[in-house]
This record gives sequence, C-alpha cells and structure tokens, in this order.
Amino acid sequence: MNPAWVAAIIFIVTYILIVTERVHRTVSAMLGGVAMILLRVLTQAEAFRAIDWNVIFLLVGMMVIANILRETGLFQWLAVQAVRLGRGQPVRILPVLCVVTALSSAFLDNVTIVVLVVPVTLFVTEQLRLNPLPFLVAEILACNIGGTATLIGDPPNILIGSAAGIDFTTFLAHMGPISLLILLSFLGMAWLMFRKELQARPVHAADLSALEAAELITNRPLLRKGVIVMGLVIFGFLIHGALHLESATIALAGATILLIWARANPHHAIREVKWTTLFFFVGLFIVVEGLVQTGIIRAMAQAALHLVDGNVRLASMVLLWMSALISGVVDNIPYTVTMIPLVESLGQAMPLEPLWWSLALGACLGGNATLVGASANVVVASLAERSGHPIRFWTFLAYGVLTTFVSLLLAMGYIWLRYLR
Repeated sequence: MNPAWVAAIIFIVTYILIVTERVHRTVSAMLGGVAMILLRVLTQAEAFRAIDWNVIFLLVGMMVIANILRETGLFQWLAVQAVRLGRGQPVRILPVLCVVTALSSAFLDNVTIVVLVVPVTLFVTEQLRLNPLPFLVAEILACNIGGTATLIGDPPNILIGSAAGIDFTTFLAHMGPISLLILLSFLGMAWLMFRKELQARPVHAADLSALEAAELITNRPLLRKGVIVMGLVIFGFLIHGALHLESATIALAGATILLIWARANPHHAIREVKWTTLFFFVGLFIVVEGLVQTGIIRAMAQAALHLVDGNVRLASMVLLWMSALISGVVDNIPYTVTMIPLVESLGQAMPLEPLWWSLALGACLGGNATLVGASANVVVASLAERSGHPIRFWTFLAYGVLTTFVSLLLAMGYIWLRYLR
C-alpha cells in the first residue's frame, strides 16, 4: 500500500482514539507512533529525529522547578493575591488569571506558563469550592492568544521571524494590536460561556482572602533560592538567542542548579514529572512526522494555495483559515516548517507581508480549536487529569472552536484593513 495512505489511516485511527477517549490519549499517541515505524512509513531513525526534544526537556526542566517551588507555598500565596485582586468574586478572578496568563505567554514559552499557572488555579478553585474546568479551559485559550503577540511567544512565530527576517519589535508592532483585540473579545466571551459556573459562596472567598502570607509560605529559604533560579531561567529565555542556547538547555540548567543549591530530593522532584504528557508528545510528534514525510500536509497546502491564482487577498484569507484548521488537528510546528517554503514561493508573484502575518495568526490561533492543537493544551489537560478534574476532548472542543472562529474573524478583518486595502 502507498505509504501516504498508510500514514493517513494511522493518523485517522489515532485521532479517533484520542477523541473518543476509549483508550488513554497517551497510549493512543504511542500506538500511532509505533505503527508508523512498524508499517514502514518511517524508519526508526526518522521517527526519533521527529521528536522535538527541546519541547520534551523544556517540560522536564520546568516541571522539576515547579515541583520544588510547590513545596514552599508560593503557588498558594499567588492564588490568594489573585483572589484579592478579583475581590473574592470568581467572575473577576477568572479574567485576572487569564490576563496574567496571556501577558506572560507573550514573553515566555506557553508550556512554561501553564505549568506555573495551573497549580495556582487548582488551589483557588479548591478553596472556593468551584469546578476548575472553566478556569483551566479559559487559561488554555488565553495562553495561546497571548503567545500570538510576540516573536518568542509561540514556536511558529520564531520560525516565521527567522525565515522572513522579522525582528522582535517589528513582530510586536504587527501582531500585538490584533492579539490584544482578540484577548479583550475573549474575556467577554469567557464571561458569557462560564458565568453560570462562576458562583462561589461568599464565606469561602472571604476565608481565602483573609489568609495571611506568613501562613502560606512554609519554607522561606527554599523560596528565595527557587525565585532566584526561576528569575535567572526566565531571563535566560528572553536572551536565549544571544546565548545561542535552546530554551530546554536553560530550563534543565535551572532545574539542576536548584536541585544542588536547595539540596532537594531528586527522587521526589523527578517522580512528580508528568511522564504521561511527555510520552503523549513523543507519540504525536512521530505520527505527525508520518504525514509530513509522505507529503500529505504539503499536498493539502499546495492544492489550497493553487486555487488563489496570484490573488494576494484570496491567498491571505485561504492561508489564515487553512493554517488554523490544520493547526487545530496537527502540531503547528511541523505545519509551519512545511508552509514557509510554499509562502516564499508565493512571494514571487505577490506581496509577502500579508502572507506571513496570515500564516502566523492562523498557526497560533488554530491551536485553540482542539485539546491537542497546541502543546500547552495537552499539558493543562494532563495536570487537570492528575488532580482529578479531567478535561474531555468534546467539552474543550465546544469552547475552543467558538473562540477560534471569533478570533479568526477578527484576524481576517485586521489583515484585510491593514494590509490588503
């Protein structure tokens, strides 16, 4: 059988298993990845090269740091500050957490942000006797919106900026305004979607707000060390290009330094790493690589772009919506890598600028459509499941598709008015 057909069948079966949740999503992804190798779509070497080890080890490093910081009471303290800023009302606390998540995601890796924000959220909702689902879903959506704004906010942006020669300031000037507009519209949508679930008895909110910081911080020496290391790691993320180091190296270095300095128990810190999340990514990277290697994604993109016939307006709109659609189903990193040379070839017949912004907006915003559309989504789902509050694929889809659709409408209007008039 043609390898492309085999890859397509494996991908479809894997996705059906993930969507139906008949089999745990980690097992489903691993099964799909192994099938790609056993059925000779990929060699073992090709499959292992497809794994983005930068993502895997970034997760490991940040999870180790977060696990050590969790022992200090820092996340509980941050949760209380969010409650106080929201005046103890869940309907106000949710947008506070969303804004913090979105702004942080513009300057740090999305996965890093959710690893830090989710423990805070779970503590708040537990104390307020609330279902954490609305908060976690809203934070996923806000995280991907915020990551759209800057060159370093989402991996596709880094790839596009490198290919197009776009610097940080220029990228922010073009993507910042639309990202802010989408975030503001999302906050209104979040109130509409979740307002019925954001009801807490005043006594719970008052009790949480009344907690003193001194009661929450349980290990001040460890907290000081953890905050210093975390600050250095964040600074390293911001200047990693100048350092010529990947973010995973910086995160692992920070985790190692903190383990040594704090004399933390490595067995405990590493045992708390979410291994099911990591192996889900391993399997998914291999499955998506099968689609890339057999040319399926490239063929789909070429067929869609062939229809535009030199019309930059039509090309921009097709690229925006196609990128969002595909990025909602497969990881947006290999998709962006595949699309960059196609966009560059289109630039020989039409202006390139609107095409780059259409690709960036579509690839980043499309990650909100499904629970497997972006790395941050999968990480939050894993953390939620571990805490006893699983996020179902179809539950997320209802919120994700609506948010993505509205975001793309706003993005379409922005591109048209700013670049295509």
